[in-house]
Amino acid sequence: METIATPMMWVAFAAFVTAALIVDLLVLRQNGPHKVSTREALIWSACWIALALAFNLGLWWYLQGRMPDADVNRIALEFLTGYLVEKALAVDNIFVFLMLFSYFAVPAQSQQRVLILGVLGAIFLRAIMIFIGAALIAKFHWVLYFFGAFLLLTGAKMLWAVGQEPDMDKNPILRWITAHVPLVRRYHGEALWIGQGKRRKYTPLFVVLVMIAITDVIFAVDSIPAIFAITTDPFIVLTSNVFAVLGLRALYFLLAGMAEKFHLLAYGLALVLIFIGTKMLIVDVYKIPVMVSLGVVAFTLASAMVLSLVIKPKEKLGDA
Repeated sequence: METIATPMMWVAFAAFVTAALIVDLLVLRQNGPHKVSTREALIWSACWIALALAFNLGLWWYLQGRMPDADVNRIALEFLTGYLVEKALAVDNIFVFLMLFSYFAVPAQSQQRVLILGVLGAIFLRAIMIFIGAALIAKFHWVLYFFGAFLLLTGAKMLWAVGQEPDMDKNPILRWITAHVPLVRRYHGEALWIGQGKRRKYTPLFVVLVMIAITDVIFAVDSIPAIFAITTDPFIVLTSNVFAVLGLRALYFLLAGMAEKFHLLAYGLALVLIFIGTKMLIVDVYKIPVMVSLGVVAFTLASAMVLSLVIKPKEKLGDA
């Protein structure tokens, strides 16, 4: 696996992320369980985005003089494009989280703990999947074609499924959990279980956490191949992924109240996946420049959000 990263760069990145997580956890602990306001979510979202951009700027500055300027600029653009793609695809996660919290009636003050645990689990699982994916691509070039076809299919399925609400009562994973895991019906604060040993029973919060973890793995199967269309450098893939996931909790609370306003965003995400899948399939015929990819992704998502504000949802047309 070819990468620009030295061992020291990996260590510095790990220290950077660890410090950010510690600060986030300390602030969360200090504030205690509470309902996150839109203002608080906006501030934290801005902080996580600023942190990602600062890291990218620091990486660009560090590489100056160590490689040609053209390569330095390309790497910085690859990080930015990868970050934007992963951040955009994370929005789909948020809509699923919103559905899960609503279905299980998770108290607002308990949602934070589930999300922070979900973020930590997502970072660990995605790191494993990224290194496996990078190793496969380095050894078998044809894996890019497989990823491209998979993203095309996923994008097409997403277009077809827009507006269709999944039936949680028929979810096979949820049905297995409720049939095989001893559960209690009501919440016990932020506890994931009560009792010890054979008397241990799990709260609804535990079920939500499991469902969120599984959901993130499913979405990672879509999003990680997408960023390999931007770059195959495991350092850029991992760093852009991690920074996108770090801001997931704040982004959830920011978008939770605005989900209905961006009803066309799912179409934009589907088109992004189709574009990236196509890019991977034609990589040996024509390599789409990173700047063009960044422009297409940004324009598609921005257009979907603007059109969402202009065009009313179908269910509301009759009321107009």
